[in-house]
Amino acid sequence: MRYVFASYVYTKEFNEPLAWLKRINAYAGILEALAKKNEVISIEQINYEGMLLNQNVRYRFVRFSDKNSRFFPKKLNNYIKAQQPQIVVIQGLHFPLQVIQLRLVLGRRVKIIVQNHAEKPFSGFKKVLQKIADRCVDAYLFASYPMGMEWVANGNLASAAKIHEVMEVSSVFYPIDRKYARKKTGVIGDKIFLWVGRLNANKDPVTVVKAFLKFAEKEPGARLYMIYHTDELLTIIQALLASKPEWGKSVILIGKIPHADLLYWFNSADFIVSGSHYEGSGAAVCEAMSCGCVPIVTDILSFRMITDSGKCGILYEPGNEKALLSALKQTLKINVEAKRKLTLQYFKTNLSFEAIAQKIQLIAASL
Repeated sequence: MRYVFASYVYTKEFNEPLAWLKRINAYAGILEALAKKNEVISIEQINYEGMLLNQNVRYRFVRFSDKNSRFFPKKLNNYIKAQQPQIVVIQGLHFPLQVIQLRLVLGRRVKIIVQNHAEKPFSGFKKVLQKIADRCVDAYLFASYPMGMEWVANGNLASAAKIHEVMEVSSVFYPIDRKYARKKTGVIGDKIFLWVGRLNANKDPVTVVKAFLKFAEKEPGARLYMIYHTDELLTIIQALLASKPEWGKSVILIGKIPHADLLYWFNSADFIVSGSHYEGSGAAVCEAMSCGCVPIVTDILSFRMITDSGKCGILYEPGNEKALLSALKQTLKINVEAKRKLTLQYFKTNLSFEAIAQKIQLIAASL
């Protein structure tokens, strides 16, 4: 089967194909897995024009970025048609006008799949456009089936029949020797917890730190290492840690590191912790799970899916410090090695590049 993947987003900051593929490697791996049994073409809009064959995926780099192309992407839609696809996968649900035009160009024989990337349903006139575009789409991919059902309940999508649960990204990381990893990171402690994400209100690091400090009072050997690439709430956390000198030993602020180095951090930790109130999928948690980190995460739709409804780890109510403290205490009672094995197995069968590609292939075959 011939698949064409495309997006209506133009990323002018990138002008080198290999650098772009490195940037999207958590997604490109899905295309590579799909290309083992299918013909896969990926149309990329960066500041470069040309072609590249990588891992059996044919990348087409184009620049259709004139002033009218944002809302009326005639050139891109015609280019998609020229690839003679059987299946077209469009990234993002916030391009209803563009998808309507794509259907007019492709006709009804080509199937259109649209993948959600954390977008929320539109309201007003844009909602009307989404309802019209829904008639043009054959299937939707959401990281969590209930997330798709929210769009149906809101009236933006007409039916649950088109909704499929498929993770949007996976992980390029894998398990390595833990002693070697800890030698690389310098991590020490009896139980190692890891935070990876922005320090913003949605990620809620303050609740996480407060709960962990209470946990560490009873478990002084526990450590929370925090890796972050934005620091909106950093001053609040620093002030909290400065209020008691001994707290600085329990929570270690690492800051920003190269993404590739996360391989060693994920393999140094026992648990990955998240305080998110909303996630489209949960890329950092997925990456951590690929290395065997047991997830201690909020009970939100995407994390229910990513943890098999908590079977791989522990879920707790978002923003609830007491609930997180209770979850942290549960880590003292669980068989960590058994949970680690369960986490790795669930990742392999549901969240890996191969598992995602297989799901897409089955969905496409059913259309």
